[in-house]
Amino acid sequence: MTLGLVCDACDALSPINATVCQLCGASLGVVKKAATGEGKAPELFGAAAPAPKVCAFCGEAIAPGHRFCGNCGKPVISGAPSSAPPPSAPSTAPGRPGPKPAAKTMFFGAMQAPSPKLILIKGEGMDGVTYVLSSSEHIAGRLEGAILFPEDPLLSPRHANFLYKDGRLTVRDEGSANGVFVRIIKPQVVSSGATFLVGEQLLRVDACPPETVPVPDEEGTYFYGSPKRPSRLALTQLLAGGHEGMVFRARNDSLSIGREGNDVNFPDDPFISGRHATVTALDNEGTRFQIADLGSKNGTFLRVAGEAPLFHGDYVFLGQQLLRVEIT
Repeated sequence: MTLGLVCDACDALSPINATVCQLCGASLGVVKKAATGEGKAPELFGAAAPAPKVCAFCGEAIAPGHRFCGNCGKPVISGAPSSAPPPSAPSTAPGRPGPKPAAKTMFFGAMQAPSPKLILIKGEGMDGVTYVLSSSEHIAGRLEGAILFPEDPLLSPRHANFLYKDGRLTVRDEGSANGVFVRIIKPQVVSSGATFLVGEQLLRVDACPPETVPVPDEEGTYFYGSPKRPSRLALTQLLAGGHEGMVFRARNDSLSIGREGNDVNFPDDPFISGRHATVTALDNEGTRFQIADLGSKNGTFLRVAGEAPLFHGDYVFLGQQLLRVEIT
């Protein structure tokens, strides 16, 4: 066991017979008569060795008796702790790379790109099968594509294509016999010949030809018929099989459609609201018309001319299939 004297100034250990500290030169003040209380009795270094100090700046251990940190060169702070530095103290010396940040675990769902969906609507508005549009093209029809309805005789083998690119969804008619219909949200401007659905009725907007002066036959006799009132707008009902049904000529510039109390009524159609939609002529030449839904329960659907954009909440008719669009 090593015996020595501990300096009161720097805590350095000196030989037991030394009178001054070998490190800092302070007087050790050894008095042989410790019993009288005059002086300090010798201490045993091995019996009560002080705990090693650590630098308050870099956290490295400080050699006993040193007044400066051998790692970062900072002065030893009096009363510095003899264990790890406080949490707020830097854990590395200047110029050294800091500790790596803790790795973060990402939730798996955040990595999945959102995809639009088509939801088949069954009776009473209930949801049926969901089709996730996870690629750029999605063919729908009776025989071709991923969205198939083999038992629907009103669908063409390759009927429509749902295109998803750059976060935008569109539907394109692939030359189908019966077309693709999208429910209108706001009034739509169309040309003569446009077709639309109200309930189970397929209607065509027609511009009335300009009035002509009656001409008699070779014998000078005029053909007899009901009086023909002037009009710029007519609706033609299209029947199953491609035949034309009733024709409704407007008394003025607009025709209202519904189940009762309108210019054009379909009292036996359970899917038509009391006041369902209106069609209005916008010019005298019969080139522009406006179709507007009147807040009907089942909506008004306009046939797509080529390609049309789709948005969240839109409804699409293909053959006898009603689909709702969801984009999240």
